[in-house]
Amino acid sequence: MKKNILPLLLAICFKSVIAQTEIKHCGADEMRIETLKKNKEIAKAVIKREEELERFTQNFISNYNSTSIRKTSTSATYVIPVVFHVIHNYGIENISDAQIKDGLDILNKTFRKLRPDTASIVSVFKPLHADCDIEFKLAQKDPSGNCHSGINRIASPLTTTGGHNVKNLIHWPPNKYLNVYIVSNAAGLAGHCVWPSDADTIPLWDGIVIGHNYVGTIGTSNLVQSVAFAHECGHYLNLQHIWGGNNVPGFYYYPCAVTTKDCGIDDLVADTPPTIGWQSCNLSGASCGNIVDNVQNAMDYSYCNIMFTYGQKARMTACLNSTIAARSNLWQTPNLIATGVYTPQPLCKAEFMSDKKLICPGNSVVFSNTSFNGTVTSVSWKFQGGTPAISSVQNPTVTYAAAGSYSVELTVSDGTSTLTATKLNYIGVQNNATVPYPFSEGFETVANLYGADWLTNNLDSSNTWQITNLASASGSKCAMLNNFSSTLNGRDELYSRAINLTGATSLNVSFKYAFARRDTSNKDQLQLLLPMTCGGTSFTRFNLSGALLETTPIKTTAFYPTNISDWKLYAGTIPSSWFTSGFRLKFVFNGKGGNNIFIDDINISIDAGLHAVSDDVEALTLFPNPANNNATLSFNLKNTKTYSVIIYTLLGEKVSVTKNSVFYEGNNTILLNTSDLASGMYIVSLTDGVSSINKSLIISKN
Repeated sequence: MKKNILPLLLAICFKSVIAQTEIKHCGADEMRIETLKKNKEIAKAVIKREEELERFTQNFISNYNSTSIRKTSTSATYVIPVVFHVIHNYGIENISDAQIKDGLDILNKTFRKLRPDTASIVSVFKPLHADCDIEFKLAQKDPSGNCHSGINRIASPLTTTGGHNVKNLIHWPPNKYLNVYIVSNAAGLAGHCVWPSDADTIPLWDGIVIGHNYVGTIGTSNLVQSVAFAHECGHYLNLQHIWGGNNVPGFYYYPCAVTTKDCGIDDLVADTPPTIGWQSCNLSGASCGNIVDNVQNAMDYSYCNIMFTYGQKARMTACLNSTIAARSNLWQTPNLIATGVYTPQPLCKAEFMSDKKLICPGNSVVFSNTSFNGTVTSVSWKFQGGTPAISSVQNPTVTYAAAGSYSVELTVSDGTSTLTATKLNYIGVQNNATVPYPFSEGFETVANLYGADWLTNNLDSSNTWQITNLASASGSKCAMLNNFSSTLNGRDELYSRAINLTGATSLNVSFKYAFARRDTSNKDQLQLLLPMTCGGTSFTRFNLSGALLETTPIKTTAFYPTNISDWKLYAGTIPSSWFTSGFRLKFVFNGKGGNNIFIDDINISIDAGLHAVSDDVEALTLFPNPANNNATLSFNLKNTKTYSVIIYTLLGEKVSVTKNSVFYEGNNTILLNTSDLASGMYIVSLTDGVSSINKSLIISKN
């Protein structure tokens, strides 16, 4: 049903429960809605462009219906170049190329009326089921015209929030590409997309953000949830939800399945019956006086929404012929040539991925040939240390028996070009052979971190842990990571061999570290985790970031510790329940734009790090907690000492510093003025400049 009232803004959507599994829906996040509410000028611009687009759409559809322009499936097809940006934090959201391509395949089958499950469409709507003559193709050239896979992978914690701000990380020209952002959490939704009028007003917002588990039918997604991608593409091409409501003046959105809703409110499409909308696949569902609703429409919330109507096709076609948000440029021949989708592109790069890079002895790794572009006709793999050692299978499974680091080589050919990719020390196999406690490591006799003693897991494929003789806390060497010139938001792990702690009754662990921030915005993080077995659960023992991690003032040039004062000591106990024969040390560094990080003098023994603050301080308490304007830090000291008390935010920013105060043997208290602190959680650190004890403090102003 169509009403001549102009739509305003994209809907905010919500969650439902289907078959006991929480299924999320699409929508624009609340931040965007609030932005438009607060910024009247932007809202006016959006409405003006929407009015212009709607006039164009109605005129186009009038001509469309009278001349049957592009109405049959045999007519010309609109092709839209697509680039995927996988925004990940090294988790399951970093989905495979295969899952992305599967998602693109099911998307195209939905738009082209080729899904195998279309036979299930309710009979009354089968005659309305349209081949939309729209196809989405993976870009094969970047904006500079270089050969590209059409898939970017960017590490960022923004994947966990998934708002419009992920588009600040990377955004290809929206007049040439449909930007699709795959994230861990799409602002609490399955996905969200702004309409063309909004995108024309704020071009940086143009594109689709979607959860990794709503892309494709394999990997982390499934056939049911895959429908969300086509739904978002419908919004991208100016379709409302099937129940409409965005054409109601003064409303920013209209929710689904509100039984009291006026059934005259609709989606501006003539052949979609008015409905209140559905959040379950009720194929006999009826509302607004219908015998049955079009529950399977792609713009509903039913999660069996697999079809578009001819009226929706006409509306999307109109959008693709409008200059609003430059949709009319996407499918033009010059742009298809520029983005590499006009004709098949030749093979230009050999590339591969694996499902894991660090394993235990005897475990297997699945490799994937991700070379691009063109058609690969032959592959040849070489697996150092693996079984099989060679393979001609596209995606082989390889087993590794012995500890160490191993290189992988892939050669591919399309019959014309032959290209090779080699990755050194790509697969790490941990050492299960144990050494006894007490354990110490100063890296003086360790040649590299790719062998039996220590093993790196380079998750970001940039700089990783290495041995250096340019710095040390003692001796002449230490382990470092060149974070100054490393990839932003990189992650690197460093594993020790197995240390047999069975039979111990009391053990401590200690190490020294040195780090400088490059500027006050740096949130780099160092963690020490203690796995009890190879590949087993890890327990965090040390976790500092930002200013909490720094051991020396900010350095704008590459940092190397030159004095003992540049180093700090961490010391802590190891719970007896962790005393296993497979015990390991696991250091994790999350680089976020700061400077170099160094580790040295690692010890596991009864007296490891005995000169740490924790050995002199007893009964440390913080009260009241939560606090308002004041809090008291109380503790007992074994010896008179000088300490500083520093309050940090959870992001590691210093908000209060009491430097070098003398505290005496016995009971001590210090009053902390928290009146200037906003509500939230903070870290209170008692430190002697080498080691520290940290306590959480909650500030509540309510």
